[in-house]
Amino acid sequence: MATILGGAVVHPVSRAHEAFRFYHDFTQAAPDELTVYMSLFASPDAPEEAFMAMAACHCGDPARAEVDLKPLRQFGPPVTDLIGPMPYPLMNTLNDSGYPRGALNYWKSAFLTELSDTALDIMLDAMRRCPSPMGGLGIVPYLGAVARVDPTATAFAHRAPGYSLLIVAQWMDQRESEQNIAWAKETFDNLRPCMADRSYVNNLIAEDGQKVHEVWGANYQRLVEVKRRYDPGNVFRLNHNIDPLAQIAS
Repeated sequence: MATILGGAVVHPVSRAHEAFRFYHDFTQAAPDELTVYMSLFASPDAPEEAFMAMAACHCGDPARAEVDLKPLRQFGPPVTDLIGPMPYPLMNTLNDSGYPRGALNYWKSAFLTELSDTALDIMLDAMRRCPSPMGGLGIVPYLGAVARVDPTATAFAHRAPGYSLLIVAQWMDQRESEQNIAWAKETFDNLRPCMADRSYVNNLIAEDGQKVHEVWGANYQRLVEVKRRYDPGNVFRLNHNIDPLAQIAS
């Protein structure tokens, strides 16, 4: 579709628990044409005040999109509704201003076992402690068509329905690096009891280590065989590497 119905609705953090449960139920029932991300972020005008946003993109029939997004736009109701028709490429730029050139970043990521109140309470506490107004937390759904592909059909193995967590520490002053990195690490550690034993490779940072079995799951052995055939010298190694010399089961 050249034009989609997309944008975000924003709620005060005081409505977080109710909105979190709504988000879970809404995304579980959403059609394949609709994707909705969730995020917690600070107000640029009042950094001590947090908000929850649900950002939607519906790439289906415009009339159907209006119907499918109606519950999302009516819930609350939101303090801000920025959903409207737009070119699809524009949808991919809506968050650009939140990631300015020159900003320093440190991210952590994992899959959650479920969208529980326990996980949300930890996330809300993290936002209260966030040292930078540019930091935040995000939830990405892995549902619908993504979860209907056989785990061994592609290299990407995480086909069970679920949600991915992003912990985004971001700041401008290099002197604030230590406290922002510490915040992301502490938030990640606090959320460990809520995490599944799997990782999305695009969200990993260098110091996360290899985690190859968490990333590739049951496909790891086949990928080692592919690596041995096409890159036996491990030329492409500046990543979370699949080592062609790794031991695999016979």
